[in-house]
Amino acid sequence: MTAWIDLFSLKNPPEGFIENPYAFYGELRVRRPVHWLNHNTVFLTRYNDVVAMYRSSVVSSDKQKEFGDKFGHDSPLYQHHTTSLVFNDPPLHTRVRKLLIGALQTRSITTMTEPLTRLVNALIDRMESKRDCDFVRDFAAPIPIEVIGNLLVIPPSDRGPLRQWSLDILSALEPQPSAGVLEQGNRAVSEFSLFLKDLIAHRRQHPKRPEEDLLSKLILGEVNGERLSEHELIHQCIFLLNAGHETTTNLITNGLVCLLSHRSQWELLCGHIDLVPMAVEECLRYESPLQLNNRLLTETVELDSKDASSRPIVLPQGTFLTLGVGAANRDPEVFPEPDQFDIARKPNHQLAFGHGPHACAGMSVARLEAKIAFESLVKRVPAIELVGSPKRDPRIRFRGFQQVVVRM
Repeated sequence: MTAWIDLFSLKNPPEGFIENPYAFYGELRVRRPVHWLNHNTVFLTRYNDVVAMYRSSVVSSDKQKEFGDKFGHDSPLYQHHTTSLVFNDPPLHTRVRKLLIGALQTRSITTMTEPLTRLVNALIDRMESKRDCDFVRDFAAPIPIEVIGNLLVIPPSDRGPLRQWSLDILSALEPQPSAGVLEQGNRAVSEFSLFLKDLIAHRRQHPKRPEEDLLSKLILGEVNGERLSEHELIHQCIFLLNAGHETTTNLITNGLVCLLSHRSQWELLCGHIDLVPMAVEECLRYESPLQLNNRLLTETVELDSKDASSRPIVLPQGTFLTLGVGAANRDPEVFPEPDQFDIARKPNHQLAFGHGPHACAGMSVARLEAKIAFESLVKRVPAIELVGSPKRDPRIRFRGFQQVVVRM
């Protein structure tokens, strides 16, 4: 096992890792909670270490150097990901986050609930008309696409390419993307940027009420008298789709697979629908849609974890951090019996949405989407069941499924 740990790499994970990474995370957490992936990158698997780095004032989210090497400085992927909210530090991060949170709060949870419930019920209606259906394609993926499309007031007839653009752009963030994945990602950024450029130009000519249209709010919104540039506006809109689509699709899909694979938990939920909010949190913990996050140390730090000689582990300035979100959410020091799926788990301070100043700005929207999805499924199709084995998405950073066949 020690030899296996010595060779562990996220770029070339061991056999069986994609299906069940948690067994590998568990061994790392016990034997080597701070694992050097290469000469300047460590992988953290303990909850307390991950939280400490999320909270730290001496970490950076800026990825210009890393993404320059990975994508090329002139590539569309580089232009997007180095402008995106999630990979920036203040002052840009602060300015954009204030605009996004202000815009999302404008469309309150209350005003989103009714149209979201109608959408979910319409999707269930369509699924019930079939004997078997693909839960990802027919239910989980359309929900966030429609929600974000409605937030940005994108015409329904123009939403067809949004999901594939999102998948292609985010797949380039994998630890070892192929040349083909990078090519698809660059093409998706270019096509999505042109789409948004036209949409923004049209919205400037025909503005809508900012309190009803997130795009108009972003166009007109100011922080300290400063508005987003055209470049920033385009790439924050791409970020909104990517962040809101991928995690929510995987949250809803992972959640259903967990519930139906632990039938007693599904039956408990069907009998106690008030447990849905707690079930959503447990789905986020047990199968985190985002498994990995990254930071860069701007100063030397001492971690809570100790080395084999019980000495504090010190990481030098300039160290790249890979934060094991999925690993932290299975840490037995924080979550008793972490490999048990328990929808009544309490407390449940899971890290699926991050932590600290970079915590997901849209987490309340994602929680609402999952809550309404599971409440509606419990009420309308309590006999839903899996057909065959779900087809796992082979990506490492994002955990989900490509196909989940269900029978209504």
